[in-house]
Amino acid sequence: MTCGRRNPPGRIAYVDGRYLNHGEAGVHVEDRGLQFGDAVYEVFRVENAKLYDFADHMERLERSLGELFIPMPMSRAALGHVMAETVRRNRVEFGLVYLQITRGCRRRDFPIPDPPLTPTVIVTAHGLDREEIACRLREGVAVVTRPDIRWGRCDIKTTQLLAGLLAKTHARRKGAFEAWLVDQDGYITEGASSNAWIVTADGKIVTRDLSRAILPGVTRRVMLEAAAAAKMAVEVRKFTPAEATGAREAFLTSSTGPAVPVISIDGAAVGDGRPGPVTKRIAIHYFRHSRPDDNLGPT
Repeated sequence: MTCGRRNPPGRIAYVDGRYLNHGEAGVHVEDRGLQFGDAVYEVFRVENAKLYDFADHMERLERSLGELFIPMPMSRAALGHVMAETVRRNRVEFGLVYLQITRGCRRRDFPIPDPPLTPTVIVTAHGLDREEIACRLREGVAVVTRPDIRWGRCDIKTTQLLAGLLAKTHARRKGAFEAWLVDQDGYITEGASSNAWIVTADGKIVTRDLSRAILPGVTRRVMLEAAAAAKMAVEVRKFTPAEATGAREAFLTSSTGPAVPVISIDGAAVGDGRPGPVTKRIAIHYFRHSRPDDNLGPT
């Protein structure tokens, strides 16, 4: 039995020490990542066959693992070399690396096993369509709002993504690119797979403050650093869908698209319904600020 495009020609995955063809790669049926979603993940941007913002991703990975009491399976450097080798074997020049670490394999039982298991490590890499991403940056995207029904620890980057999956599916069925999630108090938390930003009438860039309600996005962090370096005004606070719709500009950030302009929310135009100058400017500064890790190489 195959899984859609599971075995495209030439695709290589890393699973627990072995580089395998996609069609041959897999985990044990009782792996806790499969049984419980007992796993964390990271997504790395690849440009010119290099991993970007590696240290920031590793810092967040280690925090997520620590919050779930999953040990690091190997050193940062070793993981970096595995990912770089996966990029090389897949001949990815521009794309993404997906890293997933599960707690490991044990007979199905809810409590965390003691002593700790040997974690399962999965790495895949694939290319992205440059023109598709350039088109989103050039033309902007639509978003819709949805109730935020996720669990209470969204700051941990786990593989428990059903709520986001449902929100994203609703958005696509409505002809939108992304869903912005709204908490019980009526404030936007973040997107189903992105962080949410607006630009106020006086040009201030606004994004929600960090808490257990949102993921501390790596692209978000680099974007804030880039804005500070460029002396662009930033406010870190909550905002409502109404404020977002009435904003001068809006945009979203993720590893697949830094500063993607949002031109409509729930069918209502943001600003003049076109990508705005502040969004374009912060995107330029982001790309100047984001850096590859030149110390990583294939194993």
